[in-house]
Amino acid sequence: MNAKELKSILQALQEHEVSELTLETPDYKLTIKRPGEVQYIAAPAPVVVQAPAAPVASQPPVETPAPAPMPAPAPAPKAEAPKEDTSKYVEVKAPIVGTFYRAPSPDAEPFVKEGDTVKKGQVLCIIEAMKLMNEIESEVSGVVRKILVANGEPVEYGQALFLIEPA
Repeated sequence: MNAKELKSILQALQEHEVSELTLETPDYKLTIKRPGEVQYIAAPAPVVVQAPAAPVASQPPVETPAPAPMPAPAPAPKAEAPKEDTSKYVEVKAPIVGTFYRAPSPDAEPFVKEGDTVKKGQVLCIIEAMKLMNEIESEVSGVVRKILVANGEPVEYGQALFLIEPA
C-alpha cells in the first residue's frame, strides 16, 4: 500500500464516518479506529512585533588579525563496546507514517515496556496518522527486548519500532 492509497482510505473513512476498519493482506494487517469526536479549538494568531532598527554611527571597519590555526587534538582511543547480536530478534516495523505513542493516552500506562512478554496480536503502540489512531500489534509471541522510538516521535513507513525475542 502506498501513501496515496492510504490517504484515500483515510479520507473515505472520514467522509462516511466509519469508526473502525481492518485491512489484512499477506504482507501486513492494518486496523484503523477513530476515537470519539475530534474537537478543534481556535487559538489566537501569534503577534510579531519588529523592533525599529537602531541608528548605527558610521565608523571605519577595524581589521582584526585572524587567530592562528590550532592543531587538531589527537583522537582518544575508543574502547569498543561489544555489540549485541540482534539477528535473533524480530523487528516490528511501522506500517504507516505518523506519530508514535506508547500509551493510549498521555496519563495512561504504556502498552508494553522493555522486558515485557507479549502475545501475537497484542497491541504494542499506537501510530497517529491524520487524526486517526492506529493500533500496532505484535507479529510474534515473545519478549520485548528494545523499544527503538521515543514517545511522541514521528515515524516513517518501514521504520523499526521494537525488537522482540521470539518465544
